[in-house]
Parts: sequence; C-alpha cells; structure tokens
Amino acid sequence: MSNVVVLGGGYGGLTVVNELLENIPADARVFLVDRMPFGGLKTEFYALAAGTVSELDIRVSFPSHPQLEVVYGEVTDVSFEEKSVRFANRDPLSYDSLVIALGCTDNFHGIPGAYENSTGVQTMAAARRTYHLLGNTKPYGQVTIVGGGLSGVEVASELRESRPDLNIRILDRSSLMSAFPGKLQHFAKSWFSEHHVELRSQIHIVRLEPGVIYNDNEEILSDVTVWTAGIQPVELVQRMNYPKDKQGRLIVNDYHELPDVPNVFVIGDCSSQPFSPSGQLAQAQGHQVAQVISARWNNKEPRVSRIRLKGTLGSLGKKSGFGLMGSTPVYGRLARLLKSGVLWKSRRHFG
Repeated sequence: MSNVVVLGGGYGGLTVVNELLENIPADARVFLVDRMPFGGLKTEFYALAAGTVSELDIRVSFPSHPQLEVVYGEVTDVSFEEKSVRFANRDPLSYDSLVIALGCTDNFHGIPGAYENSTGVQTMAAARRTYHLLGNTKPYGQVTIVGGGLSGVEVASELRESRPDLNIRILDRSSLMSAFPGKLQHFAKSWFSEHHVELRSQIHIVRLEPGVIYNDNEEILSDVTVWTAGIQPVELVQRMNYPKDKQGRLIVNDYHELPDVPNVFVIGDCSSQPFSPSGQLAQAQGHQVAQVISARWNNKEPRVSRIRLKGTLGSLGKKSGFGLMGSTPVYGRLARLLKSGVLWKSRRHFG
C-alpha cells in the first residue's frame, strides 16, 4: 500500500488531493491533514476581515472519497528518517510520499511589539480576529495598515467601503505597490486619494506599543493596526535544516521535491520559486506534484513543464481593481470583474 500524506488544505494541498483521487490505484491511500474541518479561499481573507463577506462565503469543503482520510490536528514535527508526521494530540502518521503545503505566517522582521500589538489576515483565524477588532472600532477611529503591497491595498480598500466612518491609513517602508508598474501604482494612489485613505511612504517602524506605532522617534497613534508587511514560511518549515532561499523558503528541484529527501514535496509559500507567492502558483505546483506522484505510482518517469502564470489581480473594493495579465496592465471595473471570475472558478474547482 502507498500512503500519500498532504499537510495543508489550502490551494496547493487541495489541488494535489483532488487530482490524485481522480486516478488513484486500488492499493493507495491519501491523507489530508489540516487544523480545521474545512479549507478557505485565502485570497479573500481580506474581505472577511473587512466584514464584506461572511465566513461561509469563503469556506471550502474537503473532498469525500473511500481512499481519502481527512486528519484534523496540529503538526508538531516531521521525521524524514522515520517517514512519519508527528502531532500534538494523536499518534504519528506514516507516509510513503509527503506533500508540505502549510502556507505562511506574518513576518514581523524582528520589530519589538509587532506581534503583540497588531493583527493580520494570513489565516482564517487571524482574519476572524481582525474582523472583530475592526467591527468594534468606534466611528472616526483610526485604523493603520502596515504594508502597502497587494494584501495591504486590498484590506484598506475593502475596509473603506465597509466602514466609511473610519480614518484609514497605509504605512509603507518604500511606496505603495512598489512591486507593480508605475501606471498601476498611480491608479491605486488615485483611488485612495478619492476615497480619503491616507498614504505614507518611507516609514521606518522601530517598535509597536499598545495604540502606538513608532516611526523612528515619531509616535503614530492607531486604534487597530493590521500587519501586512511581509510573510515567511510556517514555524515547522523554519526549523527544517535544509537549503533555503533568502526568504527562508525550502529549495526544491523541478519536481518540487527536496533534493536530499526523495518523495517529500514542498509547494506554496514554503517553496522557493521564481515567482511571488500566490494561490495561482500553489495550484500550479499542486498540479505538477500530482502528476509526479501519479507517474511514480505507474512506474513511469515523471515529466513536468515550466510553470507559466496568467497574471496578478487585485481589488479596490467591490467595483474597481488592478492587475497584470502577462505584461498588460488592466484597471478599474474590468480588473475587478476578472478577479470575480477567478474567484468563481476557484469556488467551482474546490467544490
């Protein structure tokens, strides 16, 4: 019997599971491990935090299959020598093939007080907490989003539509959406100017205290601070002593496999890739890992092609957006409609 254990029920992990189950041999079993009894569309966590969608709208049901077992638990360690996954409150789980798709956590860059005095959107639990904090903020309260990348822009714009009574600002160490072309940066800045969101760049945060962000010696007051200033792999991956890139992501071969540990695959935010982390990338990696495992089940040589991504889309509330389709920038309502279409496809794909 061949046991495939998939850690994480996000975009990458669910793609692996769904595609393996389509042509699974009679003597194989798949185990999907997650802390929660359902998955979530992570690219929509910003809307959950802002209160413009309900949690039910972005939940994803795990598949049901006679050869699939869903295991709920907190993974504490993985032994590559023993080929087992260890849990906090249950017996270890043995594997023949392992897929690590555990996602990421916030990167606080060693800034004192950042973890204790901010909230985030990287997990559904974090988005829930952020929703409660923002929802309980009194009218005219001050909300500060730290980080002017895609996540920060989407949180700020969605919150502006959800709570027009609040004061909202974005702080960034460089400038808003610095990873995007200048035309898209200008479009987003114009949207925020029209919607009275304060933008501040060249910010150097040295510490956070309750209700205060310190930009060097300047005190910036904030009722709620939402942290969107970078990500890093989960703590379990951080502890793994294998080659990593500068972001702490594990280096893999063309099969998304650890070079020194056969049949251990790493995808999504834990895997070093020449692309920015995204749900689209995790799905593409998951598709290829499923191909590799299926080929090995059938004693064939795996073949994978170079990943090609279709582009990046972001929202500015429910009626506007921005993005890159290949190298072509898209703006406004068209970009938002495209993103809504991608979300619809994701919901259908994951059921």
